[in-house]
Amino acid sequence: MKQRSFFRRYLVVHFLGLALLPVMILMMVAGVNPSSDPSSMDTTRSISGLIALIIATFISVSGVFFYRLRQRLVRLQKAMTVPGEGSWIPEPIPERASGMNEVDQLGASFNQMIRKLRDSRLREQEEESLRKQLIANLSHDLRTPLTALRGHASRLHREPLSQEGVASLTAIDHTITHISELMDDLLSYTLLTAGKYPYHPEPTDMVRLLRSSVASWYPAFENAGFRIDADLPFDATFSWDIDSQWMTRVLGNLFQNVLRHADDGRFIGIAVDIGQERFIIQDHGPGMGTQSANRGAGMGLTISKYMLKEMGLQVHFSSDAEGTTVRIGKKLDQT
Repeated sequence: MKQRSFFRRYLVVHFLGLALLPVMILMMVAGVNPSSDPSSMDTTRSISGLIALIIATFISVSGVFFYRLRQRLVRLQKAMTVPGEGSWIPEPIPERASGMNEVDQLGASFNQMIRKLRDSRLREQEEESLRKQLIANLSHDLRTPLTALRGHASRLHREPLSQEGVASLTAIDHTITHISELMDDLLSYTLLTAGKYPYHPEPTDMVRLLRSSVASWYPAFENAGFRIDADLPFDATFSWDIDSQWMTRVLGNLFQNVLRHADDGRFIGIAVDIGQERFIIQDHGPGMGTQSANRGAGMGLTISKYMLKEMGLQVHFSSDAEGTTVRIGKKLDQT
């Protein structure tokens, strides 16, 4: 592709102007006659007019050059700062088919960068889609061997075993349950981030929903020896426009975390603040900063935060060595 130098042309024109100007001055000086001959005066005026014309032309060319340069650079700047519709990647700018100068080359380099960014973004989206599909397929495929393992474990429970055998079988069953829960969390997170997890918000009585969730988890806490302090009023409530199944999943994840990681304290408190429209869950565990023997990748907590954010809710965790407090509401003062 043939290239033109925008700046070289400008410098050539200005060089010619600067070279011609002293020549004109010398010609004027040499042609000036001290006599009062009218023809000499006319020649002087003509040369002066020619010099003025050259200077005016010189200034005009400079003005046109800088005006065109500014306009093209402004267009390039606008293209760089304004993203394309529905994307953070800017739109390419028009290119010349031939006769490109330095500014055109800068625009071509910018367009090349845009094309590479779009190709990279497309590959990233394809890889992300494949990854999510792979996770979904693996989550489904792993259920079959886990179901078979659970069946064999259930059969062994009916066989006469030693005390050590019963303990090992119980540990196996617990591990199978834990792996199954992790797979459910992984699949749910994949569906959530892909926008494929069904979400149907509707006005929901929050105190009633919380009371129902606590009732379903009450036997698990009771069997684990927890002291349960539930302050759930019957004569007052508030309503949120949320998906009740999502909120039930969030509460389940939080209650499960208390059972797993705060079993040392053997306490859970569930309270409702009607005035500020929020509810509070407390435990007397070692705190979130302490490593637990049952601590996993934290997928359940990540899912809960994601769901709450999608429902327009806020969550605040405060934790120390004496326990953890979780507050959920529309607006939190984080106190």
